[in-house]
Amino acid sequence: MSKSIKLSFKKGELNKELADFFKKMIEKNAIDALLAPMTQPNKGVMQTLVTKNSNIKAIDSIDPFAPVVPVNGAKIASSITAKPSNRKVAMILRSCEIRALVELVKLKQANLDDVLLIGIDCIGRYENLDFLKFQEQGETSESFIEKGVAGNTQNNDYDISKACKICEFPRPDNVDLRLCIIDTGSDALYIESLSLKGDKALEKAGIDLNDSVPASSSNTVKKLIKERINARDKAFEEYRESSNSFDDLEKRFAACINCYNCRVACPVCYCKECVFVTDTFRHNGDQYMAWADSFGTLKMPADTTFYHLTRMSHMSLFCVGCGQCTSACPNDIDLMPVFRTVANKTQDRFDYQAGRAFDEAQPLTIFDHDEFVEVTGQVK
Repeated sequence: MSKSIKLSFKKGELNKELADFFKKMIEKNAIDALLAPMTQPNKGVMQTLVTKNSNIKAIDSIDPFAPVVPVNGAKIASSITAKPSNRKVAMILRSCEIRALVELVKLKQANLDDVLLIGIDCIGRYENLDFLKFQEQGETSESFIEKGVAGNTQNNDYDISKACKICEFPRPDNVDLRLCIIDTGSDALYIESLSLKGDKALEKAGIDLNDSVPASSSNTVKKLIKERINARDKAFEEYRESSNSFDDLEKRFAACINCYNCRVACPVCYCKECVFVTDTFRHNGDQYMAWADSFGTLKMPADTTFYHLTRMSHMSLFCVGCGQCTSACPNDIDLMPVFRTVANKTQDRFDYQAGRAFDEAQPLTIFDHDEFVEVTGQVK
């Protein structure tokens, strides 16, 4: 059984206790830097990097449970670690960010040798503009956690994202430390160590692991997972019924303007050069004229549906369902349901789950003699 430290706090002081904890980690040289969600001067919350050589008082702005994810942290982690700095950095990420990061590590887009990976209990996130309303209404991370555990995430005219409502990973795996706060009491958080790296970091900081995450917390997480899986399966059925033909897909993508925001926001869309910004899709004027001659009319920009189908074929094995594609669309196209539903089928076909394990090979990187014999007709 993993061991934990109980972090008690007074109402309204959760972030203060966490700030003191991580400043101690830096002061004791357990880590050299911290990447964590922090409140910005403009009141927004963004991932922020603080090093031991900078002003560590900045950590007072930490707010890891703030219900917003402006950018999937896996992309940020990739930027920091793809070419290692040789400095020990603790990174606080949510489950969808961690699972995306696992895939990026396999794709050699990130390196965790010098990373202390810290996950948090996650009830969900609001869209970026809704989070600003949330703040304006005087809500805090603590009030969100309290209401969210009770199943009340709706706040006037907005709610957590659809992606979060069908996410079955509220408590992350594949981490060194885990910040557990679901049903742990209104004045307690448990910092759980899940690896030798986590044990050593806490030991160096002089922190003893004498507690265990309450069984009630684990039971509540299991209940939440069951509810999310039921909601997910119902959503998949609805999405498949509404998008089971090419015409249905064209209707869903009708407002696409080929801005490629969804590609930029996707944490596992990793190609250094995307085929859609190469000469492959820069057609000559006479080609457009010929297509218009053949079809009678030609919607411009062309290739919008083909763009999404191509991304789907590239990303369905790696999709972690974070919903950033929907959040990034300027025309409010709800892309997440399509990608998540297709990913569910693709990953099931290969018995693969994106972000499940670091040592689980991505299907298209290996060859299996016995794979798809019913399709290839090969004789065993």
